[in-house]
Amino acid sequence: MRTVEDIIALLGGPDAAAQRCGIGTEAVRKWRQARAIPPRHWPAILAATGLSLSELPGAPPPGAPEAGPASRAETPMPQTETAPDAIPEGATACLVLGDGSVFWGRGFGAHSRPGQPPVAEVCFNTGLTGYQETLTDPSYAGQIITFTFPHIGNVGTNAEDLEAATPVARGLVVKQDVTEPANYRSTRHLDLWLKSHDVPGIAGLDTRALTIRIRDGGAPNGVLCHPADGRFDLPALRAQAAAWPGLEGMDLAKEVSCRQAYRWDETEWAWPAGFGKQAAPRHKVVAVDYGAKRNILRCLASAGLEVTVVPATATAEEILRHAPDGVFLSNGPGDPAATADYAVPAIRGVLESKVPVFGICLGHQLLGLALGGRTYKLERGHRGANQPVKDLTTGKVEITSQNHGFAIDPKSLPSSVRVTHVSLFDGSNEGLAATDRPAFSVQYHPEASPGPSDSHHLFHRFVDMIEKHKGG
Repeated sequence: MRTVEDIIALLGGPDAAAQRCGIGTEAVRKWRQARAIPPRHWPAILAATGLSLSELPGAPPPGAPEAGPASRAETPMPQTETAPDAIPEGATACLVLGDGSVFWGRGFGAHSRPGQPPVAEVCFNTGLTGYQETLTDPSYAGQIITFTFPHIGNVGTNAEDLEAATPVARGLVVKQDVTEPANYRSTRHLDLWLKSHDVPGIAGLDTRALTIRIRDGGAPNGVLCHPADGRFDLPALRAQAAAWPGLEGMDLAKEVSCRQAYRWDETEWAWPAGFGKQAAPRHKVVAVDYGAKRNILRCLASAGLEVTVVPATATAEEILRHAPDGVFLSNGPGDPAATADYAVPAIRGVLESKVPVFGICLGHQLLGLALGGRTYKLERGHRGANQPVKDLTTGKVEITSQNHGFAIDPKSLPSSVRVTHVSLFDGSNEGLAATDRPAFSVQYHPEASPGPSDSHHLFHRFVDMIEKHKGG
């Protein structure tokens, strides 16, 4: 039997081994650590090296009984191939990654435009519910979403579960075909809803294999092609995916922000009346829209606030002209370092005025930059409604909803800023607070749309800060 090091050498080294198996080099490091190679990679290795199965580390010895059907089912065949380019029977769409790999499946939703299929960063979301809120979350601009939960589309769509007027995600990847909706609130099939918003989807992929690939190697660039004529120009698709620059350095907040200021008074949804109206606000806040989710604005209104929404490019003077009791910095897409060019000067101007500030997601990152910190891109990001975060002040753990691919480097923060929350997945920063002025922020989404409501209290914390500031 060969050793793991022998196999890696025969494959051409760690980088070549990772590429042949469709994984990241971190996964190859885990091979070395475990001194074994997972069975899902055996077919690719056998094809590349010409070895026999008995020579692979961890493979059954010669003469061992053949695995039964259940065991074979647990070892999926590779879903990514750089060759051949033959279209599998029944395939009507494909997802092409920047390294040339192709995932074939069945298209649904809108057909991609001839010569202009959507190219984006391919990420995964682990949420079990709320796919309509996810697809319309402005923070997903520039991304194709792989849903790890297989039953997407089962509850249809409606006119209420929207975080923006139209979807911003450039496409979606699902395991199972979309079925007829089975929910009393549904007014439209997901397929028809996607067609009406020009968003393509692809079903029938091994989403587990794709998710593991993203987990181990980071979020790749990809092109989702669902052509009306059934023709696939794979060389052009590969070139397009490889040439896309990626989200790093990209300012997308301007694309999803409002164009002019407006008032918001709708409150949270409640059975049986639905959404309400804020008729007696106690304080005034300005929400800077870097890609604000509607349910965040509803939570602010429900907390007793009169909300005025302003564009992402608003200056400190334009924000303070509304005489706010507090300023909210919203979520949004793209690289915070790029958005910082115009957002950080405005935020610093607000901070100098001593008006209380509360930020969420991109707003958290921009507040961190304004306070002197730095941001960096996470390898795979945090996206889903089941992310554990520890509050360092109370010691409590909250299950949170998240959607971000960048984070604040806690080591870069000055002494006047303290870290308040950390991720229990990877230890990355999830919250901060200034010690010399009324300002705090969190990386996750306390509005919970979709997701748990563990962190809903943060909106009331913002109100308490406003009241303390006004009374002091």
